[in-house]
Amino acid sequence: MTGLVLKLGPHERVLINGAVIENGDRRSRLAIMTPNANILRLRDAIHPEDANTPVRRVCYVAQLILSGDADPGDTRLQLLRGIEQLSQVLTDHDSRSQLALASKAVLEDQHYMALKALRSLLPREERLFAAAQA
Repeated sequence: MTGLVLKLGPHERVLINGAVIENGDRRSRLAIMTPNANILRLRDAIHPEDANTPVRRVCYVAQLILSGDADPGDTRLQLLRGIEQLSQVLTDHDSRSQLALASKAVLEDQHYMALKALRSLLPREERLFAAAQA
């Protein structure tokens, strides 16, 4: 089987190409066979007022593409600039690796994979902010 496989919990919602789909009472798996489908787990969605840190802002831009609220061509440069700015601050090997994956995904129009790589940086960002406040 090729394509993206989504594992959904009971009553979990997902946005696929602009349509909100809700799972039933049991866990299930969906195989997304259409290449370049725009997919966003709503439990992972960042609300505009929560896009208040550097990583969250870049994630939010990727999310806007997936939700269909932004044109990929119009926001590609903004997304790549945001990733570049993050790479100037997050200099450890793991962060750089995730940022490289995100950049590659953006250049290949794989915005779901870009968002996935960027989201992996959120815990690291939280730790940095917590250490700065201590």
